Order: sequence, then structure tokens, then C-alpha cells
Amino acid sequence: MSAALTGPALGADLVPQPSELTVVVLAGGLDFEREVSLRSGRRVTDALRAAGVTTRLLDADADLLGRLTDEQPDAVFVALHGEAGEDGALRTVLELLDVPYVGATATACRVAWDKPNAKSAVRAAGLLTPDWVALPHSTFRELGAVAVLDRIVARLGAPLMVKPAQGGSALGAQQIQDADELPAAMVSCFSYGETVLIEPFVAGVEVAVTVVDLGSGPQALPAVEIVPFSGVFDYASRYTAGTTTYHTPARLAPDVSAAVADVAVRAHTVLGLRDLSRTDAIVTPDGAVQFLEVNVAPGMTETSLLPMATEAAGLDLGEVCLAMLCQAAARR
Repeated sequence: MSAALTGPALGADLVPQPSELTVVVLAGGLDFEREVSLRSGRRVTDALRAAGVTTRLLDADADLLGRLTDEQPDAVFVALHGEAGEDGALRTVLELLDVPYVGATATACRVAWDKPNAKSAVRAAGLLTPDWVALPHSTFRELGAVAVLDRIVARLGAPLMVKPAQGGSALGAQQIQDADELPAAMVSCFSYGETVLIEPFVAGVEVAVTVVDLGSGPQALPAVEIVPFSGVFDYASRYTAGTTTYHTPARLAPDVSAAVADVAVRAHTVLGLRDLSRTDAIVTPDGAVQFLEVNVAPGMTETSLLPMATEAAGLDLGEVCLAMLCQAAARR
């Protein structure tokens, strides 16, 4: 099992001191998650500047390529959420510009960004994940929504989780208790994407596990236990202060904590991710760990989970980001 990473385990020699690095933090974009991304970008920028790093915050707009070409930063930290920062497209552009960046490659992002593909990959590697059905809007339109939905409920039962097959921040995600609620949930979900993923709702302890690689291989930070007052960790619960209680480290038995860390590291490795990721999972009452999804550009806002895990590990957010930027710059 993979033990959670803590400050002493990290080792001071793996955290570079401020250097002559020139860094760009990318945030914003035109995705649904623009405002969250801007908040993440500002926090990363502030943390890096506090660590003594020359840092510029840039929006991912039509001027970006020209600015990157002119400035030629040593490395880029991608704080873009949603499609703009996680589907691999922007990272492909950075690779074309020969600009090193923190995080998963474009190829790995394409798999992780698509929840059904990610679930298939981790299941093939032996990890547990709830059963699922993922279908595009065109299937319901052409074959008849009622007939298809009836078969989905017959297979998966209820209650169910309905979410876009691609996307982050729980936008469009809903928990439904019975089949009568499914059509409306599908309509809402389709406003965020062409394909919807439906899976059984799994009761248990919801956790988020950040994985970082600071030079000695991927290791898990302490898990964050998530207790939303609404019962569902949706967009409002994630980004509205005071609507969710977090416990870091999660209130789990030592063997379960080790199992959670192991699942996150294995998912990170199986999906070919790099530098950092965050795995969302459910621990069922019998202690089984069910993988839900993985995020290749975890949030960095004041209510985000990665900074909580970093603090719980006794690490400084700016120094962790700096260590990954140094690694990215070395890859050039």
C-alpha cells in the first residue's frame, strides 16, 4: 500500500529554493469553469511569488500564443479547469511551442478527461469503480428516450448519479432517488455536454486524494474527507464557503487510509499522469474504495482540496508548485 506523503517524508532536498525561473500561470479561458480557474490562478500566482518566483498570470485568450512566444517562460503552471485545461488541446499547443508545463501530457489528458474511458482503464487495472452507462444525446433522440432510460434503470437501479461524461467542478452532476427524476436530470446534464454518464449512487465516505510527484515518484497526500451539508458535493457545495465540512486527514482507519492512498497512486500511474492529480473516491461501509474520477488540473481556490491536503502534509503550496515547475523546466 502507498502511504500518504508528509512534510518529513518529502525531504528538504526535493523542494528547490527560489531561482531565476520565469514562470507563467495560465488561468481563465472561456469554459464554464472560468471564474473558478481565475481564482485558482491567482492563488497559485500568489503562492509562487511568496516563494520568490518571478510569476505572471495570463489568460488563455487569443493573445496567449504571442505572449508565450515573446516571453519564453521557463515553465508554465496550468490552472485552467474544465475542457480548456484538461482535454489535452492546450497542452498540445504548449508542446508545439516547446514550452514546458506542469501536469499530464496531452495524450494522458485525453483519457483522464473522459470519465468512461478513465473508469474503463482503472477497472482493467483491477481497481473498483461503480458500474456505468454513458450515451450521447443522439442515442436518446434517435432510439427514444423513454425506452433507453427504462433499460438503464433496469440495469443500474436507483438511486443514481447523473453527470457529464466530460467536465469538472461537478457542473451538471445530480443525484436522483428514483426513475421519475431521471429525464429532467438528463436534460440538465446535456446542457453541459453531449454525452451523459449514469452510475449507481454509492453511499459511504467521500474522499479526495491528491497525488504529487516531486522527484521520487508519485505519492499521495493525506486524503480529504468531504461532508456536504446538502448530501451531494455539487458545484455550490464545492465553491460556496460554509456549505461543506472537510476533514483532513480523512477520518478513516489506518488500513483504509493506506488503501485510499494506494488507489489514488495506482490510478495516477495507470492513466499515465504526471506531476499531480486528484482522485475522487467513495469508501463504502465495508472499507472498499470505489474510484469515481480523476482530475488532472485540481482546483487551487480557498475551498479547493489540493491546498487542504498540502497543508495537512506540512508542506508549503508555493514550494510544492515550485518543485513541479523546476521538474517541468528540466524536461525541456
